[in-house]
Amino acid sequence: MYKIIIRPLLFSFDAEKIHYFSLNILRFFLKIYPIRKIVTSIYSSKNKKLERELFGIRFPNPVGLAAGFDKNGKYIKELSCFGFGFIEIGTLTPKPQPGNPKKRLFRLIQDQAIINRMGINNEGSNVCVDRLKKNNPNIIIGGNIGKNTSTENKDSVKDFIINFKTLHAYVDYFVINVSCPNVNHFKELQDREFLEELIPKLHEYNSEKGVAKPILLKIAPDLNETQLDETIEIIKSLKIDGIVATNTTTTRENLKTNNKVLDKIGNGGLSGLPLKDKSTKVIKYIYEKSNKSIPIIGVGGIINPEDAIEKLNAGASLVQIYTGFIYSGPSLIKKINRLIIQ
Repeated sequence: MYKIIIRPLLFSFDAEKIHYFSLNILRFFLKIYPIRKIVTSIYSSKNKKLERELFGIRFPNPVGLAAGFDKNGKYIKELSCFGFGFIEIGTLTPKPQPGNPKKRLFRLIQDQAIINRMGINNEGSNVCVDRLKKNNPNIIIGGNIGKNTSTENKDSVKDFIINFKTLHAYVDYFVINVSCPNVNHFKELQDREFLEELIPKLHEYNSEKGVAKPILLKIAPDLNETQLDETIEIIKSLKIDGIVATNTTTTRENLKTNNKVLDKIGNGGLSGLPLKDKSTKVIKYIYEKSNKSIPIIGVGGIINPEDAIEKLNAGASLVQIYTGFIYSGPSLIKKINRLIIQ
């Protein structure tokens, strides 16, 4: 029903506008208790075989929603009805920012992909915290944090620390986003010096609070083996808890979409099916090169259940979906979980 009726209808509208319109419609209907109960019963998967313990957190199942889908944590309650084991919000910055000029979100339907250059548009971490306080969501929440575009890279550590302190009591783990391809000079934050300054300060705050919230690093899929080796070394030396692999790619390899269409769209991060093999390759490399010592959340190109199993077999402990949720619909979560326990 989703692919035949609902998706074609949704895809007939502007991608960004229909995204928020759909979420608001969901919110309206899922406020009605019987409807929420029915939806939850249809999509939820409960089985001991699905449970995973990672970073000291017990996940009810290994399928999560990736950052970017619900940047501001506005729809956590509604999205949790679809059976996710965890939801990652953000990327959040200390101050609100509008992001890049519109139009900035594009579907590549032939490729089951999306190009976005949103530019980390969000309402700011303080607004998100106020929302989390009121809603008290009953699901594991990850907080994906970054810096404001207006903040110079030399001052970026301060932005991450502000976010970390603001969100600390309200999320279960953190993801340090140092790999966004849609903000000028953002990828420079993958530099070792930046992480060597930032991570010890986050560890220090964890110690002060007496609650060590896990810290993960989100990396780009376009790193070469030398860069991945250095990333593994940094993860181990700075005692970072894990990796989210991967963010979107800036490459445009092996796409079915016409080059004229791609040229018209312009720059942005590519997600969806074309990213699948690239992200899986990164996962497998990190898993094997680190001697299975670094926990990995695998994300990128999971369109069907088999794609998720491929990520898990490559070395991921958990997986996240985003574009696959849009192309395959909410039943994808339950289908992945069913395949896991077969």
